Amino acid sequence: MNSRLLPSVAILLAIAVFFVYVNRTWAGSIAEINTKIESDQAALDVAANFMKQQSELEAEKQQIKPEDMAKLNLLLPTSVDNVHLILDLNALAAKSGLSLSNIDVTPPSQSNASSNTDSAVSSDSNPVGSVDLSLSAVGTYTAVQTFLTSVEKSQRLLDIQDLTLKGSDTGVYSYDMKIRLYWLH
Repeated sequence: MNSRLLPSVAILLAIAVFFVYVNRTWAGSIAEINTKIESDQAALDVAANFMKQQSELEAEKQQIKPEDMAKLNLLLPTSVDNVHLILDLNALAAKSGLSLSNIDVTPPSQSNASSNTDSAVSSDSNPVGSVDLSLSAVGTYTAVQTFLTSVEKSQRLLDIQDLTLKGSDTGVYSYDMKIRLYWLH
């Protein structure tokens, strides 16, 4: 009888250990660890893909000629550099015969006129930031045309947002302009 009872008890004991300990451990903490391992592996795959893309982009960047890269940095610089921009605008105005005054720099979120496109430019998710310059000028109509043409042809990315003309009988007019400049965050 012992020879039949002992194997039966051992089988029942093995079944009990399986359901009480092994199954709970396997279904609980081991399953959680396997899920975590799978998510970590997915994150590693994404990181490896990112590193591959980053190295490809870096290789493409190295193929850009230095003079072209300098032009690109002039078009969309990595900092605002208000002083350099104001000096450039003042030089363009002087060449045009226009006299600039009352230059004020404000972020576009503080400006009065903001449309949907303006708010899209200033959002945090966009890598391109912008700053508004308000300035006043005095000069002839031809001088303003020449100045605006010079701004249009300048290497710096600028938008004339607003232009107001104050008339005069002498042929010398007062102008108020709002210019938006862009830079890379």
